[in-house]
Amino acid sequence: MFHSNECVALRATQCLPSSVQSPRDRWNRSKRPTVAVCYHRFVPLSRRPSYLNHFPMTLSSPSPSHCRMLSKKLLQKATLAAPRRLNSTSSGLNFEFNDEQKALREMAQKFVREEIIPVAAEYDRTGKYPWEVLKKAHANGLMNTDIPAAYGGLDLDMVSNVIISETIGYGCTGIGTAILTNDLASTPLVIAASDDIKKRFLTRLIEEPVMASYGVTEPGAGSDVAGIRTRAEKKGDEWVINGSKMWITNGGVSSWFFVLARTDPDPKAPAGKAFTAFVVDGDTPGLSRGKKEINMGQRASDTRGITFEDVVVPHANVVGAPGEGFKVAMKTFDKTRPLVAAMATGLSARCLDEAAKYSLERKTFGTQIANHQAVSFMLADMAINLELSRHMLYRAAYEVEQKRPGAYYASIAKCFAADTANQAAANAVQIFGGNGFNTEYPVEKLMRDAKIFQIYEGTSQIQRLVISRQLLGRVKQTGGY
Repeated sequence: MFHSNECVALRATQCLPSSVQSPRDRWNRSKRPTVAVCYHRFVPLSRRPSYLNHFPMTLSSPSPSHCRMLSKKLLQKATLAAPRRLNSTSSGLNFEFNDEQKALREMAQKFVREEIIPVAAEYDRTGKYPWEVLKKAHANGLMNTDIPAAYGGLDLDMVSNVIISETIGYGCTGIGTAILTNDLASTPLVIAASDDIKKRFLTRLIEEPVMASYGVTEPGAGSDVAGIRTRAEKKGDEWVINGSKMWITNGGVSSWFFVLARTDPDPKAPAGKAFTAFVVDGDTPGLSRGKKEINMGQRASDTRGITFEDVVVPHANVVGAPGEGFKVAMKTFDKTRPLVAAMATGLSARCLDEAAKYSLERKTFGTQIANHQAVSFMLADMAINLELSRHMLYRAAYEVEQKRPGAYYASIAKCFAADTANQAAANAVQIFGGNGFNTEYPVEKLMRDAKIFQIYEGTSQIQRLVISRQLLGRVKQTGGY
């Protein structure tokens, strides 16, 4: 954890004036060089990144609203306050973030505005992995934020994690997916791994900006997780893994992998007893990484196939009990699907902002296109869906904080946010017209990036299965919704 006596407030360079510009000018700003900006929260002296060394420092107390450090004590306070967000008023509801969460959102927005949006288009065009952005995100406490304090992490509550994910999703979901995958890989370890595994692998993510992967999906097993064919055979105190995984995010750069493999050869064995979870070092002999896949969207993210040929893993690297890997993987989704929903919600917000600004600038038939009912109704639909998506998203995060079974609300949030993000992107392109079909404007990238939200971490169809089954189970138990 970062202690307050380790931190200093660092003055940032003055931002460019936010003058009114055309959409083309705003988008072209992504091609201009930018100055690295210092973010005063979360930056301990011992980890002050070299790119900030030329900035002046002040040891004076930062102002409460802008330079307040989120120390361990304040973060714990934020965690305790999170459940009160929705029930602290006399009416029983409160839709306000607490002060620490507002400060966190402000810091994340500043990072996105200065470090992600200006370079997102270039990373999308080249497909280059965004190492420079990730290093800065790591240095400023925006990665691996849910790792427990005992292993060096910030141990942020789920509501605060969702704030970060939504904000990063606004900037670029390709870069956001690279960041989020570390959470996806580390969550099963937080849930079920031994203290030894946590010390060896979670602390690695904190000590330096390294990446991790979640290896479950296979060429023939996506939504059908129980169809996994990668096998692990016990030999003495070791396990030997053989098989292949596909569409593994961060696959080409990961320091370690969470891997789900079948350990019961009986094809009739129930999924809850047939699979075991492992954590595998990225440099283990027999583990090979395929070529980087060129995807429709989120091209800054590194996606590859991973092959295991007689990969030997010590028994000490088993995550949870042998045979219970499927349960660990499913519990992971309950915590990570709200984060995916958050990124989709952030993308929807970006679509609405870009489309609304453009509609106030573009004129047809002698007036701004925002004055045409056909356009204004599309904007209204985008606003409606964005508000609903946010409400469902934070309800799902709240349920996790309450330690309640999270699959139902997590699936609703993920499904709705994914579907409406695609609608928002399509509407944004339509409002931009021919310009929206061109790479000089931001919305075509948003449309390409949006599609994957209906596919990864469980398709929208799988989410509906989860929702309907839990709904019907509730009705059978209680006689009503």
